[in-house]
Amino acid sequence: MNLQRKKLQWSSGLVLLVLLCVSLQPRVSAVNLRRFIGCAVREFTFLARKPGCGGLHITTDACWGRCETWEKPVLDPPFIESYQRVCTYNETRLVSVKLPNCQPNVDPTYTYPVALRCDCGVCLTSTTECITSV
Repeated sequence: MNLQRKKLQWSSGLVLLVLLCVSLQPRVSAVNLRRFIGCAVREFTFLARKPGCGGLHITTDACWGRCETWEKPVLDPPFIESYQRVCTYNETRLVSVKLPNCQPNVDPTYTYPVALRCDCGVCLTSTTECITSV
């Protein structure tokens, strides 16, 4: 009976340790952001607004990071060779909230994306603001 109790205590402790490790999975922290290379999900707060409604501060997950990018001059047009990757959304889910103090004829619904997975990739103008060369 004593051996069985020890096994139960050990397995309970192991489950607790695993749960603790999962809950403490590192997210990109303020300490290492200056040296971080890559793309990650990071908590982000913004003011959601639309005409006819009051603003609402929203905290969500967004993509953040620095990806490998380079350009070099070449002799043939367009006279530059470039490799440009941006930190972009790979997987998202949409969340809707109701904005406060909306005028009677204004829909208070505000929908925004929550980042589930981010990766370095080609900039897609459908989801990301991209800087393009002329």
